[in-house]
Amino acid sequence: MTGDKIRIGLFDAKKYDRQYFDEAVAAANDAEPDRYEIKYYEMRLNPDTARLAEGHDAVCVFVNDEVGEASISRLAEAGVRLIALRCAGYNNVDLAAAARAGIPVVRVPAYSPYAVAEHTVALLLCLNRKIHRAFNRVREGNFSLQGLVGFDLYGKTFGIVGTGRIGRILAGIAKGFGCRVLVSDKFPDEAWAREAGAEYVPREQLYAESDFISLLAPLNHETYHMINFHSLALMKPNVIIVNTSRGGLVDTAALVEALKARRIGGACLDVYEEEAGVFYQDLSDTTIPDDVLARLLTFNNVLITSHQAFLTSEALVNIAGTTLESIRQFAAGQELANRVSE
Repeated sequence: MTGDKIRIGLFDAKKYDRQYFDEAVAAANDAEPDRYEIKYYEMRLNPDTARLAEGHDAVCVFVNDEVGEASISRLAEAGVRLIALRCAGYNNVDLAAAARAGIPVVRVPAYSPYAVAEHTVALLLCLNRKIHRAFNRVREGNFSLQGLVGFDLYGKTFGIVGTGRIGRILAGIAKGFGCRVLVSDKFPDEAWAREAGAEYVPREQLYAESDFISLLAPLNHETYHMINFHSLALMKPNVIIVNTSRGGLVDTAALVEALKARRIGGACLDVYEEEAGVFYQDLSDTTIPDDVLARLLTFNNVLITSHQAFLTSEALVNIAGTTLESIRQFAAGQELANRVSE
């Protein structure tokens, strides 16, 4: 980057993004006076909106921004030198195209693993104990308990796919509830598992024996639609599936069929494979344009939140701070600690 001022364009900006990034930029400018300037864009980054990046040294994007080859080409033409993801996942970025354009990509690998692990358990508890249904009933003066029977988590088997930081924290929470913990990961850490009281098993065994299955794996060609007609057929009839990772891990059509046939007990989804254009939007005065999502919302054993598992104050502080630090490293010509490579 050239010049004294580092100009950042932040796309898909929400009110909470502005609050925490303004604070991070102010802190950065205290250390280097008037060094950083940030401009917010409510629209997502895509090939059409990439032209707005003209005059910016870096763009900051989120999970539903389109950072494919066409967008990257236009960013390069606009003079953008760095793509900064304010999230951990990077499946929406064409890393090969970014490399060809000479634009490094950085991310926030760990903003608050506790936030996501805790939200996973919150979803599970809410669905199991029918808290969402009870809340609505009581507000309408209905204090009946009919249809609100849940079950103890104690003594059940908790399956966790993915034992990164979030998965390991979730395993500890599950053990605290008195659950047997089964885990699956491409790169197992047996020493950690022994210490944590977890057991690595093949994924098919985890599917077959778990009462709850939490998906905490990254989305790639190996994990895409890992929950499908075949894997659902292996599961217990009362299993609850919780996805707080990436929507593409679940074949939604297969999930809907399993729910209709009552082959599974329920699903908690903080992510959805076609969430772009729906999640983070207020559609309360219109109709939901996605028929599959609309169908999911009709099931009383499905609980959906709008990709908010990360949304704690601690996480937002870490996201903004880590992103600004990556931009500072790039401007200073230093090694990028959080660079994403192919």
